[in-house]
Amino acid sequence: MLLTILAILSSFLSNLETKTLRSDFVVTVAEEVNTPMNFPGTLTMQGTLFKLTMFDIQAAYDGKTLYMYSAQTDELTLTNPTEQELVETNPLLYAKAMLDACHITEKEMTNNQVPVTVITLTPKNLSAGINRFVLKVRNADLIPLQVEIKEGKKTTTLKLKDPQFITAKQEYILTPEKDTYINDMRF
Repeated sequence: MLLTILAILSSFLSNLETKTLRSDFVVTVAEEVNTPMNFPGTLTMQGTLFKLTMFDIQAAYDGKTLYMYSAQTDELTLTNPTEQELVETNPLLYAKAMLDACHITEKEMTNNQVPVTVITLTPKNLSAGINRFVLKVRNADLIPLQVEIKEGKKTTTLKLKDPQFITAKQEYILTPEKDTYINDMRF
């Protein structure tokens, strides 16, 4: 059974490294005492490279520089993120980062009559901050459908809408307009 789970996770992570995933999404942040908040957006990613749009914010990572653009302030901030910051920015990479430090369980189910595998990673050491990481992948093509991260009293859920692997070449940079203020914080 553990070999099956590891094979699914390995194939899933390999797909994320070698293929380009494109999806609209909704991130829901829920705390036990507050009303859940929903944040819609669009994501394109391959491995650690990504381009993300949420509200008036655009973010992109090209493997070296993280670009953060705010339309409200017309400001483009450039940084060199740490590996930890990248993992926190991209919840799909949490599975890779947590793999060796977790107990792993698997459950088969259907989601709108589509067979899915639900993989739960529970850290062996709960002092890491994350109590539980749940990944739902569509069995047919190992495309992620949902990620849920439980941290203390907060649960963050990323639901992908019509996710698909695409073949079109993607650029993972943001090019500023002529008058955009550039805040270069790279070191």
